[in-house]
Parts: sequence; structure tokens; C-alpha cells
Amino acid sequence: MSTPGNVVAAAAATGKQTHPLLAAYLAQLAVHPLRTKSITLGVLQLLQEVVASHVADVPARRVPKEAPVYEHALARAKLDTKALKMAFYGFFVSAPLGHFLVGLLQKAFAGRTDLKAKIGQILASNLVVAPIQVSVYLASMAIINGAKTKEDVLRTVKGGFMNVMRLTWMTSPLALIIAQKYLSPELWVPFFNFVQFVLGTYFNAKLKKMKLASEAKNDKDQ
Repeated sequence: MSTPGNVVAAAAATGKQTHPLLAAYLAQLAVHPLRTKSITLGVLQLLQEVVASHVADVPARRVPKEAPVYEHALARAKLDTKALKMAFYGFFVSAPLGHFLVGLLQKAFAGRTDLKAKIGQILASNLVVAPIQVSVYLASMAIINGAKTKEDVLRTVKGGFMNVMRLTWMTSPLALIIAQKYLSPELWVPFFNFVQFVLGTYFNAKLKKMKLASEAKNDKDQ
């Protein structure tokens, strides 16, 4: 296991001074990797849902006028039960799964920097790791969105699998190439978290806009 000193030294080896907050984060990541990843993804998944709701201009949920001030504030912020469920998904599902799968991937190619190893890492990431993560993500989203039966969950996974995989195959190799070329392994986690957050927020907002447009069309047709 890396020590905090080794992590900071590795980050500094890129030739740039490490920001104190980043150095502290990397130190926690080295000492408590799973806990740090879980907290990070829990917060990012919550923020992703909230930001996407604002970008898509989703109407704030209605609360009674006599409700406490904090309820009105939460409604305006669009911090609802779904955002909390997304936080639980990030903390208890996405982070542990990614920690395990990416850990296996890094161990399989540890110490290998030749072109063949880099290509093998990209292929393994996209053909083994990504399909597992996508399947778990879609199943989790189905449950969060109200799926009640096994058939409902499977229907969601089958319906969205190839669309999400195509997106993954378009973005993941580029992100991995950048990580391989410019970042030390200790910086991969925050980098991929950032990429996932940006892409997730964009497509979450896009889906919300499509849903609002569909609901508006149905209301107009009635």
C-alpha cells in the first residue's frame, strides 16, 4: 500500500506543485482508499443529480406554504429523495465496485508500461470492467426510479445497455490514454471521478429534458 509521503512525492513527480487540498485528499486515498472513494462518489452522485435538475430546469417540488424554511430551501435547491438515493448508490454500490474492479485491472498491469500493456489495459477496461459497471449502474437506476420486479430491472438493463456502452467506448479510451500518458496512478481516481461527474451530469440533464418534453407533449395531446 502507498504511504501518504509516497503519494505526494508521486504527484510532485509530474513537475507541478501539488495543491495542499489535493495532497491531503491523496493521502487519505492512500491510507483509507475505499472509505475515501465511497465518500467522494456519494457526494458527487448527489451533486450530479442536483446540478442536472437545475440544468434541465426541472420544476422544484411543491411544499406547503406553512412548511419550515429549510424545506423550502431544499425544494429550491432541488435536493430531494432521489438525490439522496443517488448518494447512497455512489457510497454503497458504485465506489466499492469500482474500487474492486479497477484494483484488479491495475494489479494485472502493474509495472508494465509498454505499448502492448497499455492497449491490453484499454481493452480489458472496455470489454470486462465497463460492461459490469454499466449493468450494475442501470440496474441500480431502475430500482431508484421505482422498478418493483426483477423483470422491470432486466428490461431497463437490456434497453439501455448498448446505448451506455457506446458512450463508454467513445469516452473511456480517451480518458484512459490521458491518464496513462500524463498522470501517476495515484491521480487516476480523482481524474476519473471528475470525468464521470461531468459526463454523468451532462447525460442526466439531457435525459431529464427529454422526460420533461415527453410529459409536456402528453399533456398537450390530452
